[in-house]
Amino acid sequence: MNLSIAIFSLFTSFLSFNWSTTKIYPVNIVKTEADSIKPVEKLSITKAFVLGKFDYKTDTTFIKVSAQHSAKPIYLNKDVYSAFLEMYNAALKDDVQLVILSGTRNFEEQKAIWERKWHRYSILKPIERAQKILEYSSMPSSSRHHWGTDLDLNSLSNSYFSSEKGKAIYDWLILNAHKFGFYQVYTTKENGRTGYNLEKWHWSYLPLAHQYLEFYNSNISIDDINDFEGFEIAKELHIIEDYVNGISQQAKNYN
Repeated sequence: MNLSIAIFSLFTSFLSFNWSTTKIYPVNIVKTEADSIKPVEKLSITKAFVLGKFDYKTDTTFIKVSAQHSAKPIYLNKDVYSAFLEMYNAALKDDVQLVILSGTRNFEEQKAIWERKWHRYSILKPIERAQKILEYSSMPSSSRHHWGTDLDLNSLSNSYFSSEKGKAIYDWLILNAHKFGFYQVYTTKENGRTGYNLEKWHWSYLPLAHQYLEFYNSNISIDDINDFEGFEIAKELHIIEDYVNGISQQAKNYN
């Protein structure tokens, strides 16, 4: 009998409690290294980074690619390399071997490529010289290779990917690469895509790259593209509008 009275008293106290004056505090869940799923964090991006003006070899978010997966010493963003390894292993199961020919290039490295070609085509007028280079190479501070998100795979020749072996690799990538976050950004220009020519070898890890591009478009102006031979014609060539943003519609729509 006494137990029944106690339960009734507790119940009436619960009903009479003034909930309107009580503050409910949210519970903060702290994830540890043991958690299998990492929380999605907003990237810390700077102008210097997207312009390629940093040393990726000392940046802790970058890692050197194993010689097993590359044709020369190459660095990538750690998350990008991790995703590539998953794609690499999946491809091997289908008798397709992927080899990274090029990865991260900072401003100085891109400048060396640009100015070497600038001198090579010295017989052309400046605007024609730049357009010739821009068929396949970016102006420094406008390359996706600055970000450690983009890879050149297996060959730098479109014709290779029409050969028997190359076609098998390309067909596999078209069918499967997106499952690992990689997309071909420089597709055919038949549908109005501007900028660089078709590059069947160039694949971009969009989970990161699309965030870097958004930052680039919000924070970088044509005045930030400078300090190399021929930079003065970047505005006339619409480098940001037609080249930095001259990517496939699928890449533009990525979210």
